[in-house]
Amino acid sequence: MHVDMDAFFVSVELRERPDLVGKKVIVGHPLGRSVVLSASYEARAVGVRSAMPMATALRLCPTAVVIEPRHQLYYQVSAQVMEVFNSITDTVEQLSVDEAFLDIRGALRRLGTPLEIGALIRSRISAEIGITASVGIAASKFVAKVASTRCKPNGMLLIEQEGTVAYLHTLPVEALWGVGAKTREVLARLGIFTVADVAATPVASLQKALGSTGSALHALSWGIDPRPVSTVRAEKSIGAEETFAQDTYDDEILTRELLRLSHRVAARLRLANLSGRTLALKIKYTDFSTITRSKTLGAGTDSAAQIYAGAVALLLALGTRPQSVRLIGVRIDQLESVDSAPLQFSLDPREDNNRSTEVVGDAIAARFGSAKIVPARLLKPRDSP
Repeated sequence: MHVDMDAFFVSVELRERPDLVGKKVIVGHPLGRSVVLSASYEARAVGVRSAMPMATALRLCPTAVVIEPRHQLYYQVSAQVMEVFNSITDTVEQLSVDEAFLDIRGALRRLGTPLEIGALIRSRISAEIGITASVGIAASKFVAKVASTRCKPNGMLLIEQEGTVAYLHTLPVEALWGVGAKTREVLARLGIFTVADVAATPVASLQKALGSTGSALHALSWGIDPRPVSTVRAEKSIGAEETFAQDTYDDEILTRELLRLSHRVAARLRLANLSGRTLALKIKYTDFSTITRSKTLGAGTDSAAQIYAGAVALLLALGTRPQSVRLIGVRIDQLESVDSAPLQFSLDPREDNNRSTEVVGDAIAARFGSAKIVPARLLKPRDSP
């Protein structure tokens, strides 16, 4: 079973803005060179897509309501969604904040048929969390993902095992995992436009054109995907970055953005009960050249104050920058569970106080949604009277 939330970020926001239901809504920063994070299906109907430049989206949909993202809230709602999944089966493979594969074989005797289990998941997510989900059910992960994609939004589709190949062969070639724009062009030159065309093409011909990808696509075209649902999904890193509306040399702007990003990363770490031992700073210059600098910490941290201090130190260590900065980012690597991580006690009480304040902020955001504690430096100045 593949379960995927519908327009996740938008759906979360509409819980507090029911007046916007049925309207064109975009989640993303409205200014500068930011991109669309999520769009309502009404906005998608006029061409707006995730990852599209915001400027392009607003040209396509000038009447759209743009809502600035609240990442910490989205991760909190994601945790609620995963709790629902884990109450159904203990074999859950989380793919992102809003989707997962579920192996439901062990739940059939307890909860009923696959369609009944799918209906239960959808009803619980709607009733308990206030958003909608689409559910694809099949004999393999790939086909279940195809099913959930084809029944969006707010639908459910079961593809029976004996009808899998016949169903797949009605689809365009883009339905296969791994077929993006470039692969589609290569296949088109070979006269391959559908999944059925891939299935009818000799494996050797596909391998000659696409390498090892060719044999993988041929197997998928026949519904062959033996991969099990894996419950092991260790995060390798947690990070955040921001592209500025205008490139900047200004240290004040750069450090202020580092402070905001550090709080976003730390909140995600605490929500996942993780800490990290390696801090990395990412800088992209005007000419799109990118550099990264990193340092290993004495012990794992999930504190925004510590992440920020380390990120600023890495920034200052760069010295005079050759160009203005287009993008800045912060990342924490070498993640480990807080429960098993060694503790490093500090003689400076301010460090413990900072983290305690951040934990209180987490609790406030979890209880009151949009309410949160932020450093005064991140507050927007009020309009002049």
